[in-house]
Amino acid sequence: MRRFAVSMLALVVAGTLATPAARAEEAKDQAALAKALAAAKVSLEKALSASQREGKPISGKFEIGDDGKLQLSVYTAKGDKFSEVIVDHATGTVEKAEAITSGEDLEAAKAQIAAMAKARLGLDKAVSKAVYANRGYRAVSVFPSLKDGHPVAEITLYKGEDWKTVTENLD
Repeated sequence: MRRFAVSMLALVVAGTLATPAARAEEAKDQAALAKALAAAKVSLEKALSASQREGKPISGKFEIGDDGKLQLSVYTAKGDKFSEVIVDHATGTVEKAEAITSGEDLEAAKAQIAAMAKARLGLDKAVSKAVYANRGYRAVSVFPSLKDGHPVAEITLYKGEDWKTVTENLD
């Protein structure tokens, strides 16, 4: 998940900082993800809701997995434990949940739960608000963070070839 989070951040920042070759690679990655998303019947909002049986959703995203297939991944927290929940993008059912116990994924989960601890609004509601305000767009990812001490959600949206990131307040 961390690899994808870094990739998504790179997509956001790259418009002004990337070389032409890096921009071409980003466009290729976005096109591959957009093409794969055509097969997804489940929205990110529904995946966040479905994952609640495993804990509180603290981030979520569609991604191309290591096997080259579309995957819908949600990080959850229950007590002091974190899990990566894989939701079937066709049915909305939880396929599996794996504990997050080390590395960059654990560090990302800790930062995300710190932001969500101050949140009054769930990620599913924040994503729904963003999609409603940007009609025709589909949510691809949501990552919470603290901005000036306030919890916010960075939500990446796409429509056709247009990609953008919007921010929703969580307090």
